[in-house]
Amino acid sequence: MSADTPRTADPAAPAHDAVSCTGLAYAFGETNAVDGLDLSVREGEIFGLLGPNGAGKTTAIRCMTTLLPVPAGMVRVFGLDASRERMGVRRLLGYVPQQLSADSGLTGRENVALFARVFDVPRKERAERVAQALAAVDLADAADRLAKTYSGGMVRRLELAQALVSAPRLLILDEPTIGLDPIARTGVWEHINAVRAATGMTVLVTTHYMDEADQYCDRVALMHRGRIRALGTPDELREGLGERRRAEGAAQDTLPTLEDVFRDVAGSGLDDQSGDFRDVRSTRRTAQRVG
Repeated sequence: MSADTPRTADPAAPAHDAVSCTGLAYAFGETNAVDGLDLSVREGEIFGLLGPNGAGKTTAIRCMTTLLPVPAGMVRVFGLDASRERMGVRRLLGYVPQQLSADSGLTGRENVALFARVFDVPRKERAERVAQALAAVDLADAADRLAKTYSGGMVRRLELAQALVSAPRLLILDEPTIGLDPIARTGVWEHINAVRAATGMTVLVTTHYMDEADQYCDRVALMHRGRIRALGTPDELREGLGERRRAEGAAQDTLPTLEDVFRDVAGSGLDDQSGDFRDVRSTRRTAQRVG
C-alpha cells in the first residue's frame, strides 16, 4: 500500500452502513441474477465487489441505484429504503456505469453541466460545481474541448466528474478502468482517492483487476452465482486461503494472491453462469471506445 493511498480515516470510529442489502434477489425470467444477497458497505470505506462475468454484480448495483425495482426492505442507502425513497437515494449517489455515458458531441464542460441539471444541482451553483468537478479530475484545461478528442483515460475521468458534480455521499463505479492502459488506470484511481480524501465519501467499485482491488479497497466481497462467497480485507482473504491450503497439506512457498482467492471462489469462470452475449458485447464495446 503506497503512502498516498488513503484508507478509512479512523478504524476505531463507529461504522455506519452506507449500503445495506438484506436477502436481495432479482431475476430475469428464470435466471436468478442476484440470489439472496446479504451485504453491507461501511460509511467512508472503499469497497470492492468482485466476481466473474454473470456473477450478478452489475444487477446488484442497478438495484442499489434504484435503476431496477426491488421489494421494500431489501436495499437501504444511508438508511433510506431504495424501494420507497427512490429520489432520496438518488440524491445521495454518484454513478459511473460500465457503459460509457459521456456524449462525444459535447465538450467536457457541457457533459458535466448536463449531469448537474439531471441531478438537480441548484442553478446558481451549477457553474461553480461544474468547474470544481472538472478541476478535481484534472480536466480544467480540456474542459472546452469536445469529448470525442479525449483519450480513453480522459473520458473515464470526465465520467467521474459527471458523477461528482452532485457532491455524492456514495460513489458507485462499475468497471471504471476497463480498457485503459496501466498508466491511465493509475491516473483514474489517483483522482478517485484524492476526492475521497477531501470529502470522506464512500466508494463502491466493481473491477476485474485484482491488483486494483488489492491496492485500493479496504474490504472486498467475492460474488459468484448471485451470492457473496467470501468477504474481508484483501489480507484476510489471502491469509484465509493460505491457512486452508496448509490445513489440507498443500505445499506453498508464498502467500496466495487475491487472484488465487478469486479463482478458488469462482473456479475457472468459464461456465454457463459467466454472462451472456450481450454482457460480452457491452464490455468489448466499452473497452474499444476507451482504448
